[in-house]
Parts: sequence; C-alpha cells; structure tokens
Amino acid sequence: MSAPRTTLRRSLAAAAALPLLAVALTACGYGSEAKDDDAKKSNVSADGKKLSADTVKIGYFPNLTHATALVGIQEGLIAKELGGTTVKPSTFNAGPSEIEALNAGSIDIGFIGPSPSINGFAKSQGKNLRIISGSASGGVKLVVNPKKIKTLDDLKGKKIATPQLGNTQDVAFLNWISEKGWKVDAQSGKGDVSVVRSDNKVTPDAYKSGALDGAWVPEPTASKLVAEGGKVLLDESTLWPDNKFVITNIIVSQKFLTEHPDVVEAVLRGTVNTNKWITANPAEAKASANAALKTLSGKALPAEVLDPAWESIQITNDPLAATLQAQADHAVEAGLLEKPELNGIYDLKPLNKILKAAGQPEVADAGLGVK
Repeated sequence: MSAPRTTLRRSLAAAAALPLLAVALTACGYGSEAKDDDAKKSNVSADGKKLSADTVKIGYFPNLTHATALVGIQEGLIAKELGGTTVKPSTFNAGPSEIEALNAGSIDIGFIGPSPSINGFAKSQGKNLRIISGSASGGVKLVVNPKKIKTLDDLKGKKIATPQLGNTQDVAFLNWISEKGWKVDAQSGKGDVSVVRSDNKVTPDAYKSGALDGAWVPEPTASKLVAEGGKVLLDESTLWPDNKFVITNIIVSQKFLTEHPDVVEAVLRGTVNTNKWITANPAEAKASANAALKTLSGKALPAEVLDPAWESIQITNDPLAATLQAQADHAVEAGLLEKPELNGIYDLKPLNKILKAAGQPEVADAGLGVK
C-alpha cells in the first residue's frame, strides 16, 4: 500500500503546486418561500432582489454522494434563496447522460462527479461548462468477498466491478492496479484483474450470485455489498492527502452562467446553506436524504446500509481542485483520455464571494480557474 500512496501523494503535490489563480425521474417544480403570488411572479429572491430567470433546471443523482442536492431540494433550502424562480429538478443514473442534458439545455446546473466534468469540458474544448463549487468528498470503497479475498494482493485474478467504463471509480481502480504493477487493458477490463463494468443497481445481486468477487464503488452500493456479507478491504480516501478527494462537484453551463449570474449565485447560497445545515444537523440531514431517496426510487435505505454509507461521506464547499487534476492525470495514464486542457474549468468567484460574506474560508482552483 505504501508505494501507491506515495506515488499518488507526489502527483497531487505537483498539482497543488500550480499557481493559485440518469434519465430524468422527476421534473416537478419546487416553489419559493415568497409569501404572495406577486413576489413569485416577479422572481423576488430571499434578499429582495428580482432574479433574471423564471426557472433553474438542476440535475443530480439519487445517490448519497449527492446529499447536498437531495437535502437542499427536499428541505427547500435551495428554493428559499431563489424566491420566485422555480427549481425544476431532474435525476440521472450516470454522468454522461447528465452532461448530454447540460449540453442540450435540459438542465442548467448539475451535481456530478469529476470524470464526467473533465470529459465534458475536454470534448467541448472548454466551452460547455464550469465547475462552480464542491459538494462531497469520499464515500468510495473496495468491498470484497472475504472468503475469496483476504488481502489486497489476493485481487489478482479476481473479478472486481466498477460502475462504468471511464467513470470516476473506474479510473481510480485502474490507477490503483497500475500502481500495484499489474496490467489491465482499460477498454476491455481484461488482465491481471478482471475489471467488470456493472451498473450500481445490479452490482449487489451480481455479487450475491457469485458473479463478482468484489467491487470498487461509491456509497450506498458499498454498504449494500457489506450487508450481503462483503468486507471493506480499502477506503479510497486513505489513498489521498488529508483523506479528501472530490467525488461530487457542481457544474453550470457557461451560457446559463453568462446570462443568469444572479440565479447561479442564489443556487450557490442555497448549497452553502444546505451544507452548513447538514454539518450542524447530521441525523436530521441523513433522514432527509433518505426520505428524498425514497421519493425518487420508491425505497428508503435500511439503517444497516444508510448509517455506514452516510458516515463515510464528507460534505464540502471546496471542490478540492488539486485532486481533480490528479484524477485527470490518472485517466490519461490509463489510456482513457487524451491529455486535457483544463485551464478555465473552474469559476469559483461567485462561490468565494458567498463564502466571504458568510465568514467562511474561500477555496482555491489549483491554477485551473478562469483568468
């Protein structure tokens, strides 16, 4: 373990040293907390200012690593800042479909992982999106069948699932395999370890049937596997400096940011307030997130899955930009991505304005911000 961790820390240090500069499941609008219809019609926000858009379309996953969106929408904390501007949420099963929705104008703002953010930005030559905030860190684990796998070295020759070719967990696992000195063809998943791309919804059943020996997956899938008898062999956070790495950030279409900066700021005030509420009220926030999951999927998570899953996720406004650069480097090394030009992927000025006004520390873009 020491060698992979050392290598990763070195690559992160280099990145940090840069100069600082799902198919939609719901489409229901969440109204504002304005007290009269006239206020709603005039889009009066929480601070009494009229906003420039009638609606803001927000995309996210029905996943605990998207807790800011789950709780912020469930509790009305985002809508509160928007006044008469209506929130229209949509949920997605995977990052690529959310990026497609952003490109098509079906959503304006999205909660999404680092790999699809990087891919979307690179494929559009830096013209479609900006990352405007962090949302969550951690919540990814390697869970294995303890009868077949006792140590990390035992993974050789075994069948281990990741959610999707080139997704954030897939890149992380391929990088870990490479640092072990093992060989795997990134596209086919064949090699010293069999990397099986398996949708998170079916992975627990595949594991239970014996078709998989383990999985490198986000929560709550990891805790679902533990509930089926699996054992956590590695928490990915232990591979990163300070045990932090971006798992979810917030993106916005550049068009919407340019045309409606006031609405973007209002949403960010809502997410900052949501994160503050989650941190101050963890038990209530966990229940709220689970209630949102029940509404979206028809089924709440049982306590044996919800509790450990929630515990492993850190809510944060910090996009942890140096770790996004490292994840991009890992995708390049795996052969899944040509070296991307990431300058300008971040615009943290609106977030830092809000954080400063709230007396909270500002966050950095690792030299990848708009000039």
